[in-house]
Amino acid sequence: MLTALLVMSGIALVLGAVLGFSAIKLKVEGNPLVDKIDAILPQTQCGQCGFPGCRPYATAIAAGEADINRCPPGGEEGIRKLADLLGVEFKPYGAETAAPKAKAVAFIDENICIGCTLCAQACPVDAIAGAAKQMHTIIASECTGCELCVAPCPVDCISMVPLPQTAQTWKWQYPVYSLIPAK
Repeated sequence: MLTALLVMSGIALVLGAVLGFSAIKLKVEGNPLVDKIDAILPQTQCGQCGFPGCRPYATAIAAGEADINRCPPGGEEGIRKLADLLGVEFKPYGAETAAPKAKAVAFIDENICIGCTLCAQACPVDAIAGAAKQMHTIIASECTGCELCVAPCPVDCISMVPLPQTAQTWKWQYPVYSLIPAK
């Protein structure tokens, strides 16, 4: 009886030591779900979602403090990817806050541009080409439409131009049905 008790105590101590060592050695830093959500977000750091960047927004989504439908640059495609990842129902963009914006890119009126470089400094994806005191232009294929370059421009030469729908950019509009019957 005493031998069985000592053997069981020894096994408990060894397993406890192994679990304690494993908890220290195999500790996961942060939430891996935040990393997965952050990888889906467009990384424009534009703040249009109400958070200072994509990582804080991803953290809020993982904690259940924010909806998945608040990222304009990510669009419906990003919302669908987030819904699939999290196993939640798709919500159209800004269902509770605002109507969705059309996909747009920045356009610089080169006749008005004074070359101050404030727009280039504000662009999180380096989609603005130009040098100090020289005309600037937008690299349309790189522009995410975050609108961060519009506000700092002192001469208001930047505008957002909606992208035309072509055969390459056209996407099927998913139907939106109300799940609550009308009264």
